[in-house]
Amino acid sequence: MADIQGKRIAILATNGFEQSELEVPQKKLGEAGATVEVVSPEAGEIRGWIGKDWGNPVKVDRALAEARASDYDAIVLPGGQINPDLLRGNPQALSFIKDFYSEGKTVAAICHAPWLLIETGILKGKRATGYKTIRTDIANAGAEFVDEAVVTDNGVITSRQPSDLDAFSAKIIEEVREGRHDRRAA
Repeated sequence: MADIQGKRIAILATNGFEQSELEVPQKKLGEAGATVEVVSPEAGEIRGWIGKDWGNPVKVDRALAEARASDYDAIVLPGGQINPDLLRGNPQALSFIKDFYSEGKTVAAICHAPWLLIETGILKGKRATGYKTIRTDIANAGAEFVDEAVVTDNGVITSRQPSDLDAFSAKIIEEVREGRHDRRAA
């Protein structure tokens, strides 16, 4: 697999992200040569979620207020229930995500993170997947729900759950390597 040396990837997260859904892509994208930065509305550290309790802290590399989509080649949105629910109420986070989409960059969301793509209007008219409990949300947003490990529609990648992380990470690498996607604005 060709690497993505020199590419920059933002992982947008806040407290309550599913631990593995941030850390596995962060590790795999870094191993593929990308510079990966955790972007968050919070400064310092954010805390993940594992099972039924708080997980480990992760260092925030850049404050959301200072981040620009133009500085990156892709955005990764980890799930969990808490993280995307908090971020979809944050206008600055939604604007940041929309900018990636409008600029034709890779947008990747796993688990409950497609909620963010619903909130931004990005999923409308697309094929997508997500955690089984948001299937109706995806359909109600005007997307076609597909029960597969990873679904890609014109550079928008969605995935179901932690067991799909290897396929999700590999697809992100592939799409970033492919480059810009021409699409209509959300």
